[in-house]
Amino acid sequence: MDKFKIQGGTPLSGELPVSGSKNAALPVLAACLLTDEPVILHRIPQVKDIGTMQSLLEYAGAKVTQDGGNVTVHAKTLDRPEAPYEVVKTMRASSLVLGPLVARTGRARVSMPGGCAIGARPINMHVSALEHLGATIEQSHGYVEAQAPSGLRGGSIHFDRITVTGTEDLLMAAVLAKGQTIIRNAAREPEVKDVADLLIKMGAKIEGAGTSIIKVQGVEKLHGAEHTIIADRIEAGTFLLAGALSQGDVLVTNLVPEHVGSLIMKMEQAGAELDDSQPGALRVRCLRRPKAVDITTEEYPGFPTDLQAQYMSWMTVAQGISFITETIFENRFMHTQELARMGANIRIEGRQAIVAGEDTLSGAQVIASDLRASASLVLAALVAKGETIVDRVYHIDRGYEKIEEKLAAVGARIQRVQDAATSQTQQAGGEE
Repeated sequence: MDKFKIQGGTPLSGELPVSGSKNAALPVLAACLLTDEPVILHRIPQVKDIGTMQSLLEYAGAKVTQDGGNVTVHAKTLDRPEAPYEVVKTMRASSLVLGPLVARTGRARVSMPGGCAIGARPINMHVSALEHLGATIEQSHGYVEAQAPSGLRGGSIHFDRITVTGTEDLLMAAVLAKGQTIIRNAAREPEVKDVADLLIKMGAKIEGAGTSIIKVQGVEKLHGAEHTIIADRIEAGTFLLAGALSQGDVLVTNLVPEHVGSLIMKMEQAGAELDDSQPGALRVRCLRRPKAVDITTEEYPGFPTDLQAQYMSWMTVAQGISFITETIFENRFMHTQELARMGANIRIEGRQAIVAGEDTLSGAQVIASDLRASASLVLAALVAKGETIVDRVYHIDRGYEKIEEKLAAVGARIQRVQDAATSQTQQAGGEE
């Protein structure tokens, strides 16, 4: 099992390029199931969740070819419209194929999602919405089975609460449904609009993507298309915070500044300097301790829950006390125990973390509990005195493309090391 070994105290300096968005690429890949023609995708990040999704598409019958960040999916026939547990057990996004499979083939069998243990992400809203479009759905033995032998039909859906994957899943199902579908209280995230942009290129009729009301007029068939994935706003935010926390001078490139607008506002309030004079880039400088600034996570365009842990790492060395309120996931403070091992002063009261900034953090051995928690520990290690060992970095590999190489290129003293026991086991296996 790989670990990161990090020596803190070095300000970062240089350029950090942002990869394509994992959270956009996953539904975009799922959307390729809706046509029997090839779909060509660019800027697909090479992370583990993407590999899992590609394996899922291949299991269903699609042909997937990859050349770096360029991926072609040709789902000419789908003889196994399923997402089995053994393929998707490490990934939350398995539910994204439910809508496309039942819309294209009239049936789907999808394992309940796995992935990070950060709280409930119920699939019931996906199920209820698809039932409104005429699907018959049963849930048993850890699987959701959907049937629509006569095809789906349009309908009016109002989500009880905003759901990103639910919006994406229903959107993909609706494009092949008979008649019009209206989705109210839809998620407005850039990733939702990105999958809608691809679907429109494929021949779908969609209005309002990126707003709270989306209208879809179903079509009989979609065709192939070519599409470039948007920048990963969570990776962009992580890099901006890394530059600020290390008290460095970093140019984060290949991003969309307005996608991280809520973070920019909070960082400027805390004392960071951000310059957007270069198109598609943000320069961040913060040569002193930040001021404590509160945040509350919200659906887009509010402060992203996926940046809460990284922002908290910055606040652990801020001047004053910050209140960090998590409204999206009930279990997303697991990183606080590990930050405390590094000297952070954090108290949890329900869904609020109270962070009293310290002058410094100290290196320690810590364990990553989920994808974004692992990023927060890496960021904290950049500023901590001494050496930090971050264990279970397979979590960070699910969503960040070669993060240690990118950070090392701007001065971070970080290296990936393999656990001695794992190395010995692999060597023994190799000798056999």
